[in-house]
Amino acid sequence: MACLGVFVAYLPVTTVSASLPAIQRAMGASTSQLSWVSDAFVLPMAALILTTGVWGDVHGRKRVFQTGMAFCALGAAVSLASDSVQSLWIGQAASGLGAAALLPTTLALISHAVPDHRERGRFIALWAMSMLASLAVGPLIAGVLQEHVGVRWIFLLPIPVSLVVLVVAAFLLPDSRAPHGRRLDWPGQISAAVAVTAVVYGVIEGGADGFGTPHVVAALVLGAVSAAAFVVVERRSSSPMLDLALFRSPAFAATSLVAMISFLGLIGFFFVLSLYFGLVQHLTTLEAGLRLVLVSGTSLVVGIPVGRLMHRISARVMITTGLVVMAGALLSLTGVDADTSYGSIAWRLVLLGLGIGAVLTPMTASAVSSVPHHLAGMAAAGNNAFRQLGGALGPAVLGALLTTRALDALPGRLSDSAVPTESGGHVLAVAREQGLGAVAGLDLGTATGPALSALGGSFLDGLRLCLIVSASLTLLAALTCAFLLRPAAAGGRPSPATPAPARDAPAQELQRTP
Repeated sequence: MACLGVFVAYLPVTTVSASLPAIQRAMGASTSQLSWVSDAFVLPMAALILTTGVWGDVHGRKRVFQTGMAFCALGAAVSLASDSVQSLWIGQAASGLGAAALLPTTLALISHAVPDHRERGRFIALWAMSMLASLAVGPLIAGVLQEHVGVRWIFLLPIPVSLVVLVVAAFLLPDSRAPHGRRLDWPGQISAAVAVTAVVYGVIEGGADGFGTPHVVAALVLGAVSAAAFVVVERRSSSPMLDLALFRSPAFAATSLVAMISFLGLIGFFFVLSLYFGLVQHLTTLEAGLRLVLVSGTSLVVGIPVGRLMHRISARVMITTGLVVMAGALLSLTGVDADTSYGSIAWRLVLLGLGIGAVLTPMTASAVSSVPHHLAGMAAAGNNAFRQLGGALGPAVLGALLTTRALDALPGRLSDSAVPTESGGHVLAVAREQGLGAVAGLDLGTATGPALSALGGSFLDGLRLCLIVSASLTLLAALTCAFLLRPAAAGGRPSPATPAPARDAPAQELQRTP
């Protein structure tokens, strides 16, 4: 049931990523609006995943699991019926809320059912493989449905799957709760949600309107103040949503930071790569999906031996090596252009999938196994929260970089392509007001071909900048892992923590070996 839950939770990620060019054409969305299609799903996941983890600990994980499934079905239904990009945001947000309920709950259910941390690693590997399977089939489902019925039907599959799992869970899924009497931490939840939402909003709108505009500056300042308030609130709370004592475990601290950095680069990469396939190579959604599936499909295949090797090779070595491979693959993609063949792109994407497959399972297992058994739900929620925060920032940060660099390069590209001044001015105005995708639909007569060539060239300039940033972030994550994830922690045993006040039971438990 945990594997089915995470499969449903992650299904919208790549189905939507592969369909972004089609969504942009169908709904006339700008690049910043398109960023919100992805972030409307990831943002509630990042903002509420800690709260749903606490809800599961307090009210029962089975109930939260079923609620998450219901929201996934509801969100998919709203998205399926959407006739505007704004209503699509609402559906995506509801699905994201469902995913926020499922991710920490599914890992906590595994931890409850398998208390031994070594045995648990094998089941977490299956959980991670289910996530990758969802990412792998998403682009193919999107491509097939778009070719035969239309872009909105990519949201159909989660509805019946969620409803069936919801019913089956009522009969087969055992319930569990945290045994230490946790309660909801509203000040922590509110400050965390405001911080995540404000920062992501500021980055997306900053890319569209400029980072010096008053509303963007206000959003980023609000995000920083709320993040500081969250730390203060959690340190003083008798029942914190995310006990900061967890970060005394080097494995938890390292894997959380690595998860955020690597997913920022990875999810942002999927966002810009799907636009490259649609706007530059002019591929159909199915053709783009067949390329994107090389990443997640390879990760899925690699995840099988990785799960078996976790107790023979340290997590530090596996994660660091995988991140370095990912960085190399991202840098190799800077060599692509509008005419790059399928085979030339394929080996680069397979290499990227190889790195991801070596990272995902040991990263998750190290975070969950590095804390006492009864804190597994909080650790799972915390690690997933950092992962989803990076995933929310990915399209925002890289989308802003892509737009800014492409718009800066577009005048020079138009001049190099000998586009007449009047037509070039019209192209620039449309690109700035409606987004790069709107240029592809312009009819400029004889200047249409050169203008599209200029658009592709400027987009490639932005893509290369995004790939360099993604690779740099991935290398930073590798260095973080190499220095912080000590061998003792990687084996699933937390290092001794500083003594905590007597009221702080979770902090005291971190001083014991689980």
